[in-house]
Amino acid sequence: MQLRNLRWWVIALIALATVINYIDRQSLNVLWPEIAVDLYPDKTTDERKEIYAFISVVFVFSYAFGQAIFGRIFDWVGTRLGFVLSIGIWSIATALHAFARGIITFSIFRAILGIAEAGNWPGATKGNAEWFPTKERALAQGIFNSGAAIGGIISIPLIAFLSVYFSWKAIFVLVGLVGLLWLIPWVILVKAPPKTHPWITAEEREYILTGQKNVSVDEKGNADEGYNPSTKEMLSRKQSWGVIIASAAIDPIWWLFVFWIPIYLSEVYAMDVKTIGIYGWVPYIGAMLGAWFGGLLAQNLLKIGWSVDRARKLTITLGCLIMLPTLIAMANPGEPVIAVILMAVILFGFQTAIGNVQTLPSDFYGGDTVGTLAGFAGMAAKLGAAALTSLVPWLTAGGNYTPAFVIGASLAVTAMASIWILCPNIGPLSPKQSSRDDEQSKNTATS
Repeated sequence: MQLRNLRWWVIALIALATVINYIDRQSLNVLWPEIAVDLYPDKTTDERKEIYAFISVVFVFSYAFGQAIFGRIFDWVGTRLGFVLSIGIWSIATALHAFARGIITFSIFRAILGIAEAGNWPGATKGNAEWFPTKERALAQGIFNSGAAIGGIISIPLIAFLSVYFSWKAIFVLVGLVGLLWLIPWVILVKAPPKTHPWITAEEREYILTGQKNVSVDEKGNADEGYNPSTKEMLSRKQSWGVIIASAAIDPIWWLFVFWIPIYLSEVYAMDVKTIGIYGWVPYIGAMLGAWFGGLLAQNLLKIGWSVDRARKLTITLGCLIMLPTLIAMANPGEPVIAVILMAVILFGFQTAIGNVQTLPSDFYGGDTVGTLAGFAGMAAKLGAAALTSLVPWLTAGGNYTPAFVIGASLAVTAMASIWILCPNIGPLSPKQSSRDDEQSKNTATS
C-alpha cells in the first residue's frame, strides 16, 4: 500500500497531538476559578492567584526540564517511539489530576504532565526536519503550531461546556482518555522515517530528501546528514545561542496569555467559568491565523527566490513588530471585547514569528542535532516563562496587569534583536565555519 502526500498526513497527526496537548494543559487554567473555590473557600482572590501561580511555575519548570530530556530522547529513539512515550505519559498524568486534593498533589501531577508534554515540541521539530524539504518547513511548522491555537480555541469553550454536566474531576479523566486514543493512528501510520517508510511513494521520497539542504553527498557519493556536532560544540556556536535566547524571550509572551487569560477575565471583568468560555477562545483565533500566515509567508518568499536568511528574519521581525504596540495597548483595553481582540492580535504576531524561530535548528544543523538544539531552546523558553509566571501575582496585585504587558513588549524586542545579532546568516553550518566565514557568507547572501 502507498499513500500520496504522506508527509502532510504525518504533520496533521502531530498538529492533532498539539490540539490535545493544549486541551490537557488548559483544563486546569479554565477550571481553576471553580477548583479554587472548592479547595480553598477561605482564601482571598490574591491568595488563590498565588497558589495557581505556584502550581503553574512547577508545570513550566518541569516543562523546561522535559524539553532538554525529550530533545535527547527523540534523537535517541526516533520520532515514532518518542511521541508514544510523550503523549502516553502526559495523557495518564492529565487523568491523575482528578485525584488531586491540594497544592502538593496538583504540583506533582502538573510536574509529570509538564515533563511529558514537553516532548511535543522537539518531537515536532525533528519530525518536520525528517519529513519536509527546507522550503516547506515553515508551513509545516505553522500547521503544527496552529494545533496549539486550535487547542486553545476548542479547550476553553469545551471545558466550560463540560463543566455544566460533569465535575472538574471527571473532566480531567475524559480529557486524558483522548490522548491515549491518538496513539492508535500514530503507531499505524508512522512506521518509519521517509527513507524507509513502506507506504511512501518514490516521488515523494525523492522530493523530500533532495529538498533538505542540510543533506549533501560526500566524496564517496554517500548521503551526508549535515553538520551534527557534539553538544559542547553546538553550544559554542553563536547561532545556537541566537535560537536559545530568541526562544527564551519570545515564549513567555505566549505563556502569559495561556496561563492568565481565564484568570485575567475572571479578575478584571468578574467572569465566571461559563462566561470565560464565551470570551476566552477569541485570542486563539488570532494565534491560528498567525501560525498559518507565518508559515505561508516564509514559504512564498522562498519560492520567489528569497534566501532562507532573508525569509526567516523578515517573518520573525514582522511578528515581533505586530506584538510590540499591541502589548502596550493592553494596558488600558476598555471593554472585554476589545481586550480579547487585542489579545488575538498579539497571539497572531507571536505565531507569525515563533514558527520560523522553531525551524532554525533544522536550518543550521543536521537531523541528529535538531532535536537537541530544539530541546535546549525549549528549556530556555520555559525557564523564561516560569520567571514571568512567578512574577505575575506580584506584578498584577490589585488587578493591574499593565506591568506584565510592558515586560512582554520588551521581550518581543529582545527576541528580534537576538536573531539579527547572533544569527548573521541563517543557513546550514559546517565544522570549519568560523566567525570570519559567517561574515563572508553574510556578505555573499547580501550581494
